[in-house]
Amino acid sequence: MSQCCISDACLENTGFHYTLSIINGKYKMVILYTLMEYDVVRYNEMKRYIGSISYKTLSHALKELESDGLVIRTEYPQIPPKVEYRLSEKGRSLIPILDSMCRWGNENRCVGPEARVETGAGMKTEAGVKTETA
Repeated sequence: MSQCCISDACLENTGFHYTLSIINGKYKMVILYTLMEYDVVRYNEMKRYIGSISYKTLSHALKELESDGLVIRTEYPQIPPKVEYRLSEKGRSLIPILDSMCRWGNENRCVGPEARVETGAGMKTEAGVKTETA
C-alpha cells in the first residue's frame, strides 16, 4: 500500500481548492446562504438582509457568483428595473454543505459567557465538555 507524501502533493489540484476558489470572499457564503434560505431575492432585499455590505461589493460578488454558474440573475424589462437572483442547479448542489456548516455552527457556538467556565488547571468547560487551554 503506497502512502501519500505532502512533498508530492499540490493543493491547487484538489477539489477542495476549486471549491474555495469559487466561494472565497467575505460575502459570497452569506449571499449563497441568503439565496438558500429565501429562494428568490431582489438586489435591495439582499442588501438590507446582509446590512454591512456595500452596494459595490454586493454587485461584484453577485457578478462573480453568476459567472461561476452558482447564481442566476433575472432582469425584468420594466421601470423601475427589477432584478432577481436565485441559485442555479450548481449553486443548489452546495446546499448540503451550507446546511452542514449551519448545523456545525449551531452545535459549537458559545451561547453566552456562562457557556465557558474556568475549571482550573488550564481546563475550561463548554456545555459540559472539558477542553485544554494554552
